[in-house]
Amino acid sequence: MSQPDRSNCIALIHTVAGLIPVFEGLMAAELPDWARFCIYDDSLLKDTIRDGFLSPATTKRLQQYVNSAVVGGADAIVVTCSSLGTAVEAARLQCPVPLFRIDQGMAEEAVARGARIGVLATLNTTLAPTTALIKAVAARTGKTDRQITGRVCEGAFDLLQSGDVDGHDAAVAAALVKMAGEVDVIVLAQASMARAMERTAGEKINCPVLTSPELGVRFVRDALSS
Repeated sequence: MSQPDRSNCIALIHTVAGLIPVFEGLMAAELPDWARFCIYDDSLLKDTIRDGFLSPATTKRLQQYVNSAVVGGADAIVVTCSSLGTAVEAARLQCPVPLFRIDQGMAEEAVARGARIGVLATLNTTLAPTTALIKAVAARTGKTDRQITGRVCEGAFDLLQSGDVDGHDAAVAAALVKMAGEVDVIVLAQASMARAMERTAGEKINCPVLTSPELGVRFVRDALSS
């Protein structure tokens, strides 16, 4: 891992290879003056799914990647996997540079947008930390009336893992349309779900649908600018 020759440098820790170009484009647009490098390890997510929870071993491994990013010259770090949210919180306690979880901006926006918040995920391991984050933001901002409805799109993640991207997107889109009539705002808990929005064209969705990549990167941009 080489250290970029720029004054400001941001590291992104990924667990899904297909999302790397998505975040590269967003970072280039929102933080053009920052150099970037990536650390990729899909086993962080795979082990969490296998265990059914974020284990101490996986949490420790993420901490090691955060340390490696700092040694590599990162002035800020973003973890792009929402399933690792609580591990990010733990790692932040010992991190000497700003450390962000990608779903922070989305959670902030959701709490600001409405009292009835729907959280849609394709993994239980993502639903829990995203819901906990939204509750924490609501408590911190005094929005104690926020009600959260969480739902898992059963089978969608398996479709994605098997290569059936269209099947995954169709399942997420159908769940999204169904939830739209029940809440004021919908949160798509995983960055990989954002693409499914394209499948809802022409459907009646009367509430905002929030995704983590754009909102997360903008949150990082604003935090670093301030």
